[in-house]
Amino acid sequence: MALLQISEPGGKPPKPKHRLAVGIDLGTTNSLVAASCAGKVDVLPDDQGRLLLPSVVSYSSSGKPLVGFAAKQKLAEDSANTIASVKRLFGKSAAEAAANPQLKHFNFADVDADSAPSIVTADGQKSPTQVAADILSNLVERAEKLFNGPLEGAVITVPAYFNDAQRQQTKEAAESIGLNVLRLLNEPTAAAVAYGLDSQDEGNIVVFDLGGGTFDVSLLSLRRGVFEVIATGGDTELGGDDFDHLLADWIKLAAVGEESLSHSEMAKILQLANETKHTLSSGGEALVNYGSWQGKIDNPTFAALAKELIARTILTCRRVLRDGKLAIADIDNVVLVGGSTRMPIIREAVAELFGKTPLATIDPDLVVAMGAGIQADVLIGNKSQDNFLLLDVNPLSLGIETMGELVEKIIPRNTTIPVARAQEFTTFKDGQTAMSLHVVQGERELVTDCRSLAKFELRGIPPMVAGAATIRVSFQIDADGLLSVSAMEMSTGKSAEIQVKPSYGLQSGTIEQMLEASHENAKADMKVRALKEAQIEAIQLVDAITNAIAKDGQLLSDAERQELEAAVVALQNGIVSENSQVIHDKTEQLNKLSGDFAAKRMDLHISK
Repeated sequence: MALLQISEPGGKPPKPKHRLAVGIDLGTTNSLVAASCAGKVDVLPDDQGRLLLPSVVSYSSSGKPLVGFAAKQKLAEDSANTIASVKRLFGKSAAEAAANPQLKHFNFADVDADSAPSIVTADGQKSPTQVAADILSNLVERAEKLFNGPLEGAVITVPAYFNDAQRQQTKEAAESIGLNVLRLLNEPTAAAVAYGLDSQDEGNIVVFDLGGGTFDVSLLSLRRGVFEVIATGGDTELGGDDFDHLLADWIKLAAVGEESLSHSEMAKILQLANETKHTLSSGGEALVNYGSWQGKIDNPTFAALAKELIARTILTCRRVLRDGKLAIADIDNVVLVGGSTRMPIIREAVAELFGKTPLATIDPDLVVAMGAGIQADVLIGNKSQDNFLLLDVNPLSLGIETMGELVEKIIPRNTTIPVARAQEFTTFKDGQTAMSLHVVQGERELVTDCRSLAKFELRGIPPMVAGAATIRVSFQIDADGLLSVSAMEMSTGKSAEIQVKPSYGLQSGTIEQMLEASHENAKADMKVRALKEAQIEAIQLVDAITNAIAKDGQLLSDAERQELEAAVVALQNGIVSENSQVIHDKTEQLNKLSGDFAAKRMDLHISK
C-alpha cells in the first residue's frame, strides 16, 4: 500500500522538487559544467563569468592545488609541477606513456611498466585519475555554489572511442570525490542531444568533434525523437594540441633552428603557438614574436603545415560513412563540435568533403556540456524519459577465443548499446571439467590479431563426452559502455563472471590500425579461418574414431580396421599439410569410410 500526499480542498498541489544534476564535459583542453536553470539548460560560469575551465592543475608542496586559469598561468613558470591534457594518459600503461613522444612534457615517475603512469609533482606522485578528480572537484564546487546545495548526480561525457579502461578511469575519478555518476555519455551523442532537441532535425547527421586532444566522428540517425548512432570512428591521439605542436615546431625552427631549448622555453613556445592558432581562427594571418625573432603566418601556410592532420580527419569521416553504408549525398547536416573546429582550415576541409556548410549555431565549445546537462535533467527525474531515446554503439567487435585460436564474435562492432548477447559453446575433450575463457576485442579472425581484454575460468563442468556439455556465454555492455562477461554450464548452473576493466588501454592509433587491417586482410583471414575450422573438425574426427576403435574395435574385421586406421593416418598427414581443401576431402573420405562402423556401434549400444 502506498501513502498519498494530502492537500487542502481547493489548495494547489505541492510543487515537485527540482533535483540538482549537472552535465560535465571533461575535456582534454577545457572542461565545462551545465545544468537546468529556469526551464532550460545553460553552461554555468565561475565567479568571474568565465564558462570554460582550462583542464590544467598545478601542484605545490603546501596548500590546495590550483585548477583552471590560475594553473594555466603556471605552465610557463612552473611547468614541472603543472599538468595539462591529462586526459591523454587515460587507459595507457606507464610504458606506453613514456614511449609516446606527444607525452614527453609529462614528468613520469619510474613505476612498473604495466601499471598506470604516475606523474611527479611537488605534492607527490599523481595518477591521471587524481588529476582529473581535482578538475571535476572544481566544477562541482562551481555548481554547488551557484545553486546553494549539493549535487545529486552528474552525466560525464567521454570521447566515443574511449575503451573500457578509459571509461572506467573517468568514472573512478568522479567517484573518488563522491560524485554520483548517472551515466557516461559519448561526446558526439551529447552534441546530438543538444541539436536534436533544439531544432527537431530529422535525417542523417555527421557529428564532427575535434577537441583539444581527441577526435571523434559519429554518424547519427534522427527519427521521431530517436537518436541512434549508426557508426562511429575517431582518433584518441588527434586534437587541437597537435595543431599547437605543429605551429610550435614551425616557430622554433624559424626562430632558433635546431638549437635545443629548455622545458620551460618549449612551454612558452607552445603557449605562443596556441595564441597564434586562435589569431588565425579570427583573421587571415598572424604576427609571431619570439625573443628578437618576428615572423608571419597565414591560413594557407597553416593548412600546408597541417596537411597530414587534416587528411587524417577526412579519412576517418569517409571510413565512418562506409561503415554506416551511406554516401556523402545521404548526409543532411554536419555538426561541428569542439573548440578546434573554429579553425578555418578545418571548416573549409569539412565543407569541401560534404559539399555543404557545417552547422555551428551552438557554440562548439559548449554544445557537449549542454547535451550532457539535458541528459542529466532527464536521468535525475526532472523531465520525462519519454522525451527522447538515446542510443550509442560499441566501437569494436567483442568475442571469445575458440579452438584453433579463432575469434567467435558475440557483439559485432557498431551494435547499439546497452546490449546483452549470449551464445552457447561446448567442450572439446572427453571428460573436460573446466573451460578457460579469453575475452577479445577486434575485427580479425585470429586471437593474435586482436586485443586481449580478460581471461577467466569456468570450473565444475560435469565430466561428459566431448560436445555433450552446454556452456552459455553472455556478454553485457551497460549504458556507460562497460563490459561484463559470464559463463554458465546449463545442466548444473555452475557459473563464473568477470567485469572487464583492463589495466591499460589501446596504444596510439591502434583502433584505426585494427579497422584498416581487418579490411586489408579480409580475404587472407577468411582463408586462415577456413583452414583452422577444417583442422579442428579433422582433429575431432580423428580423436572420435581412435577412441571408438579402442573401445569397440572387435566389431571390425582386420581388413576393415587396417583400412580405417590408414584413413586416420592420411587425415593426420593432411592436417600437417595445412591445405584446407585436402583436409576437407580427407575428412569426407574418413566420414564415409567410418559410416558402417558407426552404425554397428549404435546397434551394439542400443541392444545393451
